[in-house]
Amino acid sequence: MTLSLAVITYNEEENIVRLLDALKNTVDEIIIVDSFSTDRTKEICAQQYPQVKFFEKKFKGYGEQKNYALSLCTQDWVLFLDADEVPDMELLNSIDKVVSSENPQFKVYKALFNNHLGIHLIKHGGWGDVYRERLFKRDIAHYSDDKVHEYLITEEKTGILNGKLDHYTYKSIHHHIVKVNKYSDMMAEKMFDKGKKINRFKIIAGPVFEFVKVFFFKRGFLDGFPGFYIAKTMAYYTFLKYIKLYEKVRLIEIEKKYGKIL
Repeated sequence: MTLSLAVITYNEEENIVRLLDALKNTVDEIIIVDSFSTDRTKEICAQQYPQVKFFEKKFKGYGEQKNYALSLCTQDWVLFLDADEVPDMELLNSIDKVVSSENPQFKVYKALFNNHLGIHLIKHGGWGDVYRERLFKRDIAHYSDDKVHEYLITEEKTGILNGKLDHYTYKSIHHHIVKVNKYSDMMAEKMFDKGKKINRFKIIAGPVFEFVKVFFFKRGFLDGFPGFYIAKTMAYYTFLKYIKLYEKVRLIEIEKKYGKIL
């Protein structure tokens, strides 16, 4: 059996080396689909990793981008990772064992995440004990078309890989807030496309409930100040996606009533 590594990227010069160094001798094929990065991502892949097959495609959503990358894979198995994810040695050995098996127990496998926020390993608040599908047979799965929060679609049962996937989520608060703003834009657009509306009460109450859920119900307080920070930013993300959706809906209503606003 053979293995493709698939990655979608945009301005990942600080992450891509760590990922490719960890996997360049483990996989048979490396597919990278880049959204026209403005940093050195493309240059690094071309100069340091000649085995990389590098493609560029305008980004229209995570689901579409991942399905395009998947369509370019040619090997039996696909290991689909984000650029900021790195398997530990136990996980690499587990992947190799599955791929080299003539009759593996499953065709889709999840990996357990170690989620890092800067220098902090986060174990609670919904960030600990997170499993996501990362390894699967190429011909039995694809991604949903969602612009954000896409998911793997398959009818196969899912196994669990040994080892952990280190996920270096955000290198700084600035980096985190930039991503929160980007994801809230995309989530508001996704909800708008599905015809969802939001009222003012939910804009006010939603973030409060999100903070309580993450910090207390999901025990984010056990991570100390980083846990408090995560709960606050999750509440902020909730506020942003709802207020942005509200703005979109109100603008459409006003334009229908009074005509297009300049």
